[in-house]
Order: sequence, then C-alpha cells, then structure tokens
Amino acid sequence: MIAVPLNIMTKPLNSSARRSPRRPGSVGIVRRRYAHFETPLKLHSGQTLERFTLAYETYGRLNADGSNAIMICHALSGDAHVAGYHTDDPAEKPGWWDDAVGPGKMFDTDRFFVICSNVIGGCQGSTGPSSPAPDGKPYGLRFPVITVQDMVAAQRHLLDTLGIEKLFAVGGGSMGGMQALQWAIDYPERVGSVLFIASTARSSAQNIAFNEIGRQAIYADVNWNGGDYYDGARPEKGLAVARMVGHVTYMSERSLEQKFGRRRQNGSKPAYNFSTDFAVESYLQYQGEKFVQRFDANSYLYITKALDYYDAADGYGSLEAALSRTSCPFLVVSFSSDWLYTREQALELVNALENLERDVDYRHVEASFGHDSFLVEVETMTHIVGGFLDGLWERQKA
Repeated sequence: MIAVPLNIMTKPLNSSARRSPRRPGSVGIVRRRYAHFETPLKLHSGQTLERFTLAYETYGRLNADGSNAIMICHALSGDAHVAGYHTDDPAEKPGWWDDAVGPGKMFDTDRFFVICSNVIGGCQGSTGPSSPAPDGKPYGLRFPVITVQDMVAAQRHLLDTLGIEKLFAVGGGSMGGMQALQWAIDYPERVGSVLFIASTARSSAQNIAFNEIGRQAIYADVNWNGGDYYDGARPEKGLAVARMVGHVTYMSERSLEQKFGRRRQNGSKPAYNFSTDFAVESYLQYQGEKFVQRFDANSYLYITKALDYYDAADGYGSLEAALSRTSCPFLVVSFSSDWLYTREQALELVNALENLERDVDYRHVEASFGHDSFLVEVETMTHIVGGFLDGLWERQKA
C-alpha cells in the first residue's frame, strides 16, 4: 500500500484555498487527491484486483484524537466532489451536495472532518473499467464485477491510509446509504453511527428492472463494441437514454407535473411530428447529454450491477443476522414521494434493527421531489441529519 502524505490528518486539504464568494458558506476551492494501493483487493466475487486507486476529497480538519471524521458515500452518478469548487471559473457548478457540507451546514466543517471517495468501478479518478489495466490498455469488460461490499472494502484501505481508526459517522443517500449500512455490518468496530437516507437494504425486482433497461440501452448503441470503445466513438446515445430512464426514477409524478406539466417546448400548438414537442422531453434529453460528458458507459454498467446485487443479508441468511453484527446508532430517513426506494423498504431495515433492540431513529418526510428529495429538501435534512449528529456529538463529549 502506498500512503499519502500524513499531514492531511492535521491540516485540511483546502486550508490554503480561498472561500468562494459565489455561495455564502462554501468550503471554497478544493483539490481532488488520489490514494494508490499496491495491496490486492479481494472482491466479493472471488476475484482479485491486484492494485487500485481511489480519488477522494476532504473538508474541514481532523481533530487530535481522530474522533470527528465523517465519511459521505455517493450515489450511482456521484463522485468524490461533494462540496466547493475546483477552479475560479464562475461558470463552474459546486459539488453535488454543496448545500450540506460546509461551515455551519448539515455536515459542519467547523466541527467535522468530512471525507468522500469515488467508488471503485467509477470513472472520476478511482480505478474502474476505463482505467489502464496492467497491459496499459483500458480494462473495459475485463474489469472484475464489483459489489457494494467491494466499494466499502476499498474505502477501508483509504481510512487506514488517512490514519482514521473509527468514523464518527458514515452516511449517504441512495447507493450511499447502502455503503453506509455495509460499513456497519462489515466493520462494526470502525463505525460510530450510520446515516441511511433514501435507500434500501436490498434491491427490489423493480430496482433491478429499471437498471436493466439502462444497460440494454447501452448494449444497443452501435458504438458500445462489447465495452471496447475507448479508442473510438463512445456509446453516448445509449448512455444518454440510460440516464434519462434513471432520472425519471429520481423524480415524482407530482414534481414532473409541477415543473413541466404538458407545456410544449415551442409554441402552444402541437407539431404533429416526432420532434421535441414537450418541455419534459427537452429536459430529459438535456440530462442525458450533460451526463455523457462526465460519465463512462462501462462504469454505468458496473455500478448498476453492483446495485442489483446488493442485499445486506447476503452471506448471513437473514437481514437480522447481518444486522446483529452492528453496534452503533442508526438514523433512517425515507420520503413520501420516493418510489425508487420506498418507505416500506426503509421500514424493513428499521423493524429489523428494532427487533435487535438497536438504537434507531426513523424519520419519514413528506416531500414532493421524489428520490431526489434528500438533495433538494435542504432545510428539512439539515434539521434531521444535523440534529442527529449534534446529539451524538454532545453525547460523545459528555
């Protein structure tokens, strides 16, 4: 294992950066870092990744006893860039959860040292199918199939390198919640609390079905070439369709109606052809076009497959048996309009934890933005998650 400089333990990555004037409370300009590991990563499938890299960012300062570290785990289309900016370009958008990470925010960087890494199998700096294999060529489909358990195992190597023995909290929304749960099962001694937000302890048949539609769109693209497309045209049309399908599952019928309704893109009269007639069509096309500029089609295949395989009970016989390994408090949050990961799925975890007499705080939030509510309902989430963390912090100090 190749260690990164240890001075990051006592000095924040962005300590010399300016606070951006574009958004009050921003962490400012931050840098992406890379941890390179020569230690083989044994995968859930039985295969081994001989070496790997994790891209990561940190925010805030690790305290002297290392007790204030929080790991945020990202969702399918996310990456390590949670907050702040990489450049001075005024057109640059901030990290994907910028409203949540910073001084005085949900994850208060005046108090906590926040870490996020791009998952193994990703395409934003961590080793994945677009990375060079030992022969120097991109892995493509030669990359081994990965699971949520493998993502967590790779993150554990990163914590070792950073010198962090135990996380104050680990959490995230969607696939991030799966990772947080798996942390508590696989490494219970290293987790102080879990934030399980808009997620599930196992992917349902419906979850798998939508992921398969996206994969089939990529397979059908003439440029996919069995995953070996890195020297030529890329399967952008297929990936764009996959993103469009996925994006619909992140919203709700109500939010789509409120935002678009049946509003037409150009004028009030129907075109009576197959051009882009409705505003919602244009919106989805834009989301697809924007996504292909930053994401790799093969990574989409690998990460959605990891989602499909996810079942916290895997290897234990039941969810309760798996959760019997855990020992930390849980915060579980679901949203009324989330039809991707439903209240019933959240309650499956809550009930299992309660049967084991674990410390679990469950909040069901009335929100109209669908699965993306955990990103959009900033004030509500700050109250729930920030309040939970505040309570644990005060209890730890007592």
